[in-house]
Amino acid sequence: MSTSTTLANQVAIVTGAGSGIGRAMATTLAAAGATVVVADIAADDTRETVRTIEQNGGRAMPAIADIGDEAAVNALVHEVVDTHGRIDVLCNNAGIMDTMALPENIPTAMWERVMRINLTGPFLLTRAVLPHMLTNEYGCVINTASEAGLRGGAAGAAYTASKHGVVGLTRNLAWAHARDGIRCNAICPGPVNTNVAGDDGRAAFDTDGIRRLSPVLALGEQQAEPQAIADVALFLASPQSSFVNGAVLPADGGWSAA
Repeated sequence: MSTSTTLANQVAIVTGAGSGIGRAMATTLAAAGATVVVADIAADDTRETVRTIEQNGGRAMPAIADIGDEAAVNALVHEVVDTHGRIDVLCNNAGIMDTMALPENIPTAMWERVMRINLTGPFLLTRAVLPHMLTNEYGCVINTASEAGLRGGAAGAAYTASKHGVVGLTRNLAWAHARDGIRCNAICPGPVNTNVAGDDGRAAFDTDGIRRLSPVLALGEQQAEPQAIADVALFLASPQSSFVNGAVLPADGGWSAA
């Protein structure tokens, strides 16, 4: 079996692809031959990822959309199928942090926004692409979960609940369509060098939450670059992982082993 990975003639959607892990996923899948739909709510960042892919000889299409908006998600998928005729890979990567707040300190608006982006968004996109994958009897869905999808003390209550939900969605989809040529796996990154908390987000972290979570957070001793997570996504999208389905894979430098 060849050790080279090729996604030639495949079409991939990557959400949150304007920066961080999503940008690394988009450029990596494009380098492997996929046509990548770069989806993000940030227009300038989206276009920059597209330019990077094209400057390196790849093929990309910008899709500026809010994945928490059902109409926008449906329009995005419709445009991709109209333009490219198929969707082979979906990377549900977009996500936002909470403030590390404990349950009693979470405003309802924060809870609903985190859930909308981190869990409802992946569900909406998955539901929208599934009919096309089922028609082709082929599809690969890769969800970015988190160490907080494996532990109770690695993030605030809203983020933790949302990422546990992503793990459940992953496993349900993997089983539901295992006979239909569709695979679904989740990556659970540990600390990664991104701006997921925003430029000043860490300053806004909840003091009580950080104090309580700090013993668990301290176990995440290593920080990865986004490319380390993108490499895992490439494997899960590739033929080399054809019998990997329903996996919830830590990419955390050993944090989950502690």
